[in-house]
Amino acid sequence: MVFKHIHKPILTILFLVFLTACQSLPFPLLQDTDNQQTKTQHAFLLQNNQSIFGQLSSVDIQEGDSLPLIARHFGLGFDEISIANPGIDPWVPESGHTLKLPSQFILPDVAKKGLVLNLAAKRLFYFPKNKNHKMMTFPIGIGRKGWLTPTGKTKITAKKKHPRWVVPKSIRLEHEKKGDPLPKVVAAGPNNPLGDYAIRLAIPGYLIHSTNKPYGVGMAVSHGCIRLYPEDIAILFQHVTTHMPVRILNQPYLIGWVNQQLFIQVYPTPHISNNLNKKYLANFKRKLKRIEAKEKRAISWSKVENTITKKDGLAVAIFTDNNSQKAPVELNHPTNLYERIKPTELNEESWRIKVSTFSSEQLAKRFAVMLNHQGPQIPAHVLSGNEGYIVVAGPFTSEKEAKATSARLRINFALTPEIIIPHQHIPNIQRNHPIFSKIMSAFD
Repeated sequence: MVFKHIHKPILTILFLVFLTACQSLPFPLLQDTDNQQTKTQHAFLLQNNQSIFGQLSSVDIQEGDSLPLIARHFGLGFDEISIANPGIDPWVPESGHTLKLPSQFILPDVAKKGLVLNLAAKRLFYFPKNKNHKMMTFPIGIGRKGWLTPTGKTKITAKKKHPRWVVPKSIRLEHEKKGDPLPKVVAAGPNNPLGDYAIRLAIPGYLIHSTNKPYGVGMAVSHGCIRLYPEDIAILFQHVTTHMPVRILNQPYLIGWVNQQLFIQVYPTPHISNNLNKKYLANFKRKLKRIEAKEKRAISWSKVENTITKKDGLAVAIFTDNNSQKAPVELNHPTNLYERIKPTELNEESWRIKVSTFSSEQLAKRFAVMLNHQGPQIPAHVLSGNEGYIVVAGPFTSEKEAKATSARLRINFALTPEIIIPHQHIPNIQRNHPIFSKIMSAFD
C-alpha cells in the first residue's frame, strides 16, 4: 500500500473524531526508560545565548505501535511525529522500520518570559521567573480552521482544578446541527473535554487546559483553546501563576544557535495566508543572508531550500563548514509504552457493536486503531468474516454504554452501527455510509 498523500485523509478523519470542547544541558531530552511516570524530561537549563536544545532521536517500530502512542510516550505531538516521518502509516506502522523522534527544538524569536506558545510548531515553552535560564516545553493542540487560536500578548487570569465546562452557545449550536446536543454546563469528570486542569487567559473564552482526547494533542483540531496531555498540564499547572505573561505567536521559520553552529527549522503553514507566508519566508531568508555576511561563513543554500520544501520540523545545521549535525540517537524500544492501548477481549456474554466491514484487512486494522485512540476510548477489534474484515467495538457492560457508543460512531463517522446483544451472533454484512467509504478509501 502506498501513502502518497497520507496527511490529508488522516486530518479529514481526525477533524471528525478529535473535536474538542473549547474555543539543560544542551541535549539530554529523552530518558530511555520503561518507567511510565518518567517517560520524558521536560525541564532544561539553557546556556547563554543558546536557542536550540534537545536531540533528534530514533526508535524501531514494533508490532502494535502507533505514531500517536509513541509520540505521547516521548513528549511529542501528533503532527510533530507525522511530518518528521512522511510515508509511515501513523495508525498501523510497519514493524521493523526506524521512526525519527523530532526532539530537537529551536526557541521562537521572542523574549524568554512566562509562557510562549508557537502555534506553527504546536509547542509551549515555559520560562520561570529568576530561574537562571531554566525552561520547560510541552506539545500542544491548537484551534482548527474556522476556530483559530488567536495570537498576541495576554496573561493568566485564573487557574482551576477539576473545572466545569460552561458550553459556549456557538459550540452548542454546532453540536445540535450534528445531532449531538450538549448541556449548557458539563460537570467535572471523564466526559468533560477540559480534563482535570484549566488555565484561563485574559483573552475572553480561551483556556489552556487538559483533555479527555489526549491523542488529539499536537494537532489543529480544537475550537481555539490550547490543550496539553493530561500528564503534562499536571506539571505545568503546579508552576504557573496568575498574572503570568503569555505570548502566543505563529513562527514557522525558526533560526537557532548552539556551539557556534547555525540551525534552521521549518514547519507547515496551513493557517497562514499565502501573502503572509511569503512575507515570513522573505524575512527569514534576509536574516540568513545578514548572518552569512556578519559571520563570514558560507551557508549551504541548497540545505535551506530543501528544508523549506520539506517543512518536516527537523532542525538542520546549515553552515557549509558545519560539523555539528549529529546522527539520531538510537533509543531502545520501551518495554511498556506510556498509556499503551489494549482493548479488553471480546466475549459473547457482553454487549458489542458491529461498526463496519472492510474488504482490506489493513484498512480494518487502521480504523480499529483509530477508534482505540478515541477519547474516551472506543475499544475496537478486527474479526475475519465471510465478506471481509469486520470492525467490532466492545465489550460493553450495559445496553446504555453500547447505545451511547453507537451514537458517537453515528455522529462522528456518519455510520449506521449495529448493536449486538449478549449471545447474539455477529452478522457478516454491513454497508458503509458513502461519505465514510470515500474518506477511508483515500488511505488505499
